[in-house]
Parts: sequence; structure tokens; C-alpha cells
Amino acid sequence: MMKVLILLPECDYDPTESGLPWKAMADAGIDITFTTPEGKPSPADTRLTNKGFSLLSPFLMTRKPDISTYFEMADSVVFNNPLPYSAVQPQNYDALLIPGGHAPGMKTMMESETAHQICRYFMENNLPLAAVCHGVLVLCRAKGADGNSLIYGKQTTALPASMELAAWAVTVPWLGHYYRTYPTTVEAEVKVSVGPNGKFHKGPFLPLRDSYQSHRFGFTVRDGNYLSARWPGDCNTFAAQWLDLLQQHQAQQKQVA
Repeated sequence: MMKVLILLPECDYDPTESGLPWKAMADAGIDITFTTPEGKPSPADTRLTNKGFSLLSPFLMTRKPDISTYFEMADSVVFNNPLPYSAVQPQNYDALLIPGGHAPGMKTMMESETAHQICRYFMENNLPLAAVCHGVLVLCRAKGADGNSLIYGKQTTALPASMELAAWAVTVPWLGHYYRTYPTTVEAEVKVSVGPNGKFHKGPFLPLRDSYQSHRFGFTVRDGNYLSARWPGDCNTFAAQWLDLLQQHQAQQKQVA
């Protein structure tokens, strides 16, 4: 049975970017372990799960089916018994998933050297690794043995500046910098991290959402065993492709054995 580690911050991650991949893996019978900074259950961004955005909720709020999936995940035994980052032994897992999110609690993951060390193991051993949105920033900031970012030279996507700045512009009057985790946009940081031989892929100009039934509008980028996506609207596609990547890896390992 495959064993997959899901890396979460102390709080504030996106419920769709975590819940949909979790559901795909759980339904496939994959053994899942969560890890958080202190080993405590980690709640998603409450504005996305409960509070909403007033008149902008139809555009910015997590969709009802995805909220239901998140709460199903949050009720699971494995979610409520996470390992602290410091207790993780990466060699015990076959793959790593990193959801994103933009609220302040995400910094407890993105700025954690212990989280960076966990990511380093999976990337340097060419094991399946997936990140979405701000989750890609963990890989930007984690350094390999050569001193470069773990995604140096990689093909990747993440949250495009156009989407980040648009969401910030329409909410800044009452939410302040809620949508600006850092002064530098995700896109700008990722472009520097991939270097001259890598590439940041923005995806289609219009950010249309995919669905469980149709992956037409979902956008992901795969580079070997590394899979990335931009935002919650890609995550039905992201979850399905992540499951495909895990199954391909498992088949390859059986052939080698």
C-alpha cells in the first residue's frame, strides 16, 4: 500500500486544495498521514469554510461540494492525529502533497526549515511530489545540496500574479492584505526560483473552474514526478492527475522489484 504524507501549516490553508486530493487518495485506499508544525490538527482558512466574503462569496468562497469534502477530511481519524514536523521520517513515505493557501497561518509551513528538509528528501529522491498555489513557495524556499531552490530548472505553475492581485484589489478595502501573504507575488518568487532553465507557466488567462465531471478548465504542470497547479479551480484535475502519478509510480516500483 502506498503511503502519502500531506504537509499542512498550523492553520489557514485552502480547504479545496487539501480536501480534493485527500478524497481521491482515500477513495483509492492510499495510506495517508498528515503532518503539522506541532502535531496538532490544523483547521483550514475559516473565511473560506465559514465566514465568506459577503457579496463576493459567489466568486471567492469555497464551493459547497468542496467544503463538504473538507469537513469529511477534517472528521477523519488520520487528520486528527497528525505528526509534528520534527517526528516525520520521510523515508517511510512514498510521496508528498503540499496544499496552498494565502492567509497568515500559511507562513508556519512556508518559512519552516523542518518543512523544507522534508520536501528536500522527496525532491532529491525523485519521489512523487505535488504542490498547489502558495504550496509551491515551500519548494522555492527549500534548498537542495547545490544551494539552489528545489524547483530550480523545473517546469511549474503556481498562483499567477494576475489572480493574486485581482483578489487583493477587490477585497483590500475591508480585508487589507488578506490576499497578499508577502509583498512579492507568488509568481515573481517562483520565476526567480526556477532560474533561467526552468519555466513558470501562467495557464489560461481566464481563471475558469474545473469540476468533478469535467477537467476542461483545470490547469496543471507536470515535470517528471513533480506536479503543480494554480488555485482551487484546478483541483479536481489536480487530484485526478496526482492519483495517476501515484499509480504510475507504484507500477514502476513493482516492475523494479
